[in-house]
Amino acid sequence: MSDFIDITISPEWAQDPIEIEKALRQKGKKPDFGFEVIKRSIDARRKPVVFQLRCAIFPKGKPTKSQIPELHIHNVSNATEVFIVGSGPCGLFAAVELIELGYKPIIMERGKDVRSRRRDLASLNREGIVNPESNYCFGEGGAGTYSDGKLYTRSKKRGSVDRILNYLVAFGAPPDILIDAHPHIGTNKLPKLIEAVRQYIIDCGGEVRFDTKLTDIKIADNAISKIEINGNEWHDCKALILATGHSARDIFYMLYGRNVLIEAKPFALGVRVEHPQEVIDSIQYKCETRGEYLPPASYSLVHQIENKGVYSFCMCPGGIIAPCATAPGEVVTNGWSPSKRNNPYANSGMVVAIDPESYDPKNTGNPLKALEYQKQVEKAAFIMGGGLQTAPAQRLVDFTRDKVSTDLPKCSYQPGVNSVDLAECLPYEVHFRLKEALQVFGKKMHGYYTNEAILVATESRTSSPIRIPRNENLEHPQVRGLFPSGEGAGYAGGIVSAAIDGQKSAEAVAVRLKR
Repeated sequence: MSDFIDITISPEWAQDPIEIEKALRQKGKKPDFGFEVIKRSIDARRKPVVFQLRCAIFPKGKPTKSQIPELHIHNVSNATEVFIVGSGPCGLFAAVELIELGYKPIIMERGKDVRSRRRDLASLNREGIVNPESNYCFGEGGAGTYSDGKLYTRSKKRGSVDRILNYLVAFGAPPDILIDAHPHIGTNKLPKLIEAVRQYIIDCGGEVRFDTKLTDIKIADNAISKIEINGNEWHDCKALILATGHSARDIFYMLYGRNVLIEAKPFALGVRVEHPQEVIDSIQYKCETRGEYLPPASYSLVHQIENKGVYSFCMCPGGIIAPCATAPGEVVTNGWSPSKRNNPYANSGMVVAIDPESYDPKNTGNPLKALEYQKQVEKAAFIMGGGLQTAPAQRLVDFTRDKVSTDLPKCSYQPGVNSVDLAECLPYEVHFRLKEALQVFGKKMHGYYTNEAILVATESRTSSPIRIPRNENLEHPQVRGLFPSGEGAGYAGGIVSAAIDGQKSAEAVAVRLKR
């Protein structure tokens, strides 16, 4: 069994094995040992900033035991078929797990393959043209592929998290994700990884079908019996994993129209706030200039305003604000970072918790009220932006003072921004809480409250506003064989947690089909 030793080391030596070994010897280790760094994090509380490393110690010459799985080809081409709707991390990892369990996954993706999506994203960024089936949310790899690639999660199931990370490395992710406290792949590297997962599924006899949209279902004897594709093609179906992501609104409407139970759930809504990265670096690292060995700084903020949380979401150091609308006539923003996080801006969602008190004040119990609330804000942002995908925006301090900015700072949002009073497109309960919270955050992070920062509306797809319920067997309580999964069903909140949920759903499908 290995011993573990924690050391503190300067940033320039944090990846130098000779200097790490010196630091370990200072801790009393003799020369005849080997080591492996198993965790790496930044401690910005100290001045100067240092790295904290946890090292596993073992006898010199003894090889470490790799946890990275070998991707053996399992021929499931003639096995029992399981349909999966959506090729995000939930759907992809459900497919990989089904192959391990001896089933043939058939992934149905409404959008295009990961490379073809680029042309539609280019049209969205440059011309403001939204393809409802191919955008930042829909297409191979899901919302994560071209939005960021953060891999940290609040999941407490460490074994499940490590398994996902090891699989990602097997498919081509950098090994550093196994040791970094906040692992990140980067938008520029994710497409190749997604293609590797797809190729593995196909090599094993599974199928990945693009431009293939679930449009209806048939239920017989309280069980899924058939599914309709693209409005005109029916297939027999015994098990269906719904891994559609948080923006597939048509799925929620379809289920509601078929009297399949869905529920509204809390979500969050607000803006993207963008600072020059050097401002965030100087605040977090307490220095005038960030050294070359330190990564761009990030932050996490939270505060309660009148019993509702206001918090940062999906913080992207060295990142870009992206247009993430899924239909014409709406403006939706999100953030992403390349692997080097080397863009000059830092952006984060800054959002307010939304509950039934906001979207269903008359307590009608209609779950679609949550969707309609979300859509109204996005449409208001489109109108205030001035058309296409131009986004409404305001300088940070001006926002808190109800002042329309006379001009706007440079911004990474490529379709462009329009100076407005954001009070005209944000709900009152969101607007006043953001105003107060931003001033509080300026006291927590001296320098954060500045007119060098810009607020861009809206950040409205933090999570699904709808939950598709499931029982202890992970099946819908009314419909046997229907397995709501991942972020779109309300059971995950990011790449890793969605992948874990996909694996769990695959295991549950296997149990169902063996009955």
